[in-house]
Amino acid sequence: MKLLLIEDEKRMAQALCEILRLEKYDVDHCADGLEGMYAVESGVYDMIILDVMLPGKNGFEIAREARQKGIKTPILMLTAKSELDDKVMGLDWGADDYLTKPFMTKELLARLRALARRNGNPIDGTLSFGDIALNKDAMTLICKDNKVRLSEKEFRILEYLIANQGQILTREQLAVKIWGYDSDAEYNNVEVYMSFARKKLNFVNAKVEIKAVRGIGYELRYDHV
Repeated sequence: MKLLLIEDEKRMAQALCEILRLEKYDVDHCADGLEGMYAVESGVYDMIILDVMLPGKNGFEIAREARQKGIKTPILMLTAKSELDDKVMGLDWGADDYLTKPFMTKELLARLRALARRNGNPIDGTLSFGDIALNKDAMTLICKDNKVRLSEKEFRILEYLIANQGQILTREQLAVKIWGYDSDAEYNNVEVYMSFARKKLNFVNAKVEIKAVRGIGYELRYDHV
């Protein structure tokens, strides 16, 4: 699951990124509100952890602008403020949950799990589409009695395609989702790993296919006939 952390306090951000990565979350970090808003607009994140007090654009503004633009990504708002009015404002402007600093790591992780459940993201390590299933814990692709181990990139490509079934994902979306903003990965990297993922689907005799849409990107299709 890909998370966006928007937090300007350096030590807090480093600690949170370390904790979340140990919990197997894929985390990108932005240190100011303007950069954070740009990342939010990419639409590649499954959840957003958003601080209120930020340079450039505060968390309330980011949440409100995201919702005005139709972005539905779940937002967990972090703040040192504990006043009721601030909590109400955050929720009214688009946050899904609110956590006041300082907080316990266990509570943060529990709230993220709750947001994932609320928004239909799997928390049992399994994701399925058509005749295939992905097991996150074992990093395997399964089709009936067949299964094969996936590399991290192969797994994340299939996970992203399944999570967005019925949609065409552009090469840019895939590059940012899988390699991140700070990566030097080029679009041909996407094509290479798409080829690897297709070979794994063929290996398990899946009817699910990754289809290229000329000039746009890729989508997942299931021919069950």
